Amino acid sequence: MSRDEAKAAIEVGYVQAKDMIQKGINCLILGEMGIGNTTSSSAIVSFLGDEEVDAVVGMGTGISSEQLQHKGNIIKQAIEKRNPNSEDPIDVLSKIGGLEIAGMAGAMIAAAENRTPILVDGFICTTAVLVAKELAPHVVDYIILAHKSSEPGHAIATSLLKKKPLIDLHLRLGEGTGAAIAYPIVQSATLMLKEMATFTSAGVSTKT
Repeated sequence: MSRDEAKAAIEVGYVQAKDMIQKGINCLILGEMGIGNTTSSSAIVSFLGDEEVDAVVGMGTGISSEQLQHKGNIIKQAIEKRNPNSEDPIDVLSKIGGLEIAGMAGAMIAAAENRTPILVDGFICTTAVLVAKELAPHVVDYIILAHKSSEPGHAIATSLLKKKPLIDLHLRLGEGTGAAIAYPIVQSATLMLKEMATFTSAGVSTKT
């Protein structure tokens, strides 16, 4: 991506999320669909987290050990040759990121600005949180990690965010599947806080 393309992708996500929030959603659920985006996500997590690429890169949709080694080598070459600026998240996005990561980061920023909780799917979405956090640190206050991905880089990304996923079903899918599964848990927690009776309102005696 060029720098302008990265900015435009962030803006697209921002505008779409803001429009959805204005139409009444009370939770932004993010997912992605794509091929090869565990590669860009691994590159970003390795770079921003100052982690060895080999510790981050995983099997993605299912590749051989030889392909895994090649994937790691490509990521190392990309980081070395493109030399992104760790102090400039737009530069990181444009050089080793992807359009979907930029779009989700923009959507997260819009949700945080509007105090709307963000239910985050797996590895790629969590990588987008790392980028959004660099652009707007308060985003982290509004995210809920839905599930633990089987990708090794996801554990590193969640550790960087100091967040724990709600569920661990050994999922490797994206497309928002883990977030959709976790959403009823978030609903239940909200309803419990809002509607569950207290001892006083339920007339429960506190005497032994």
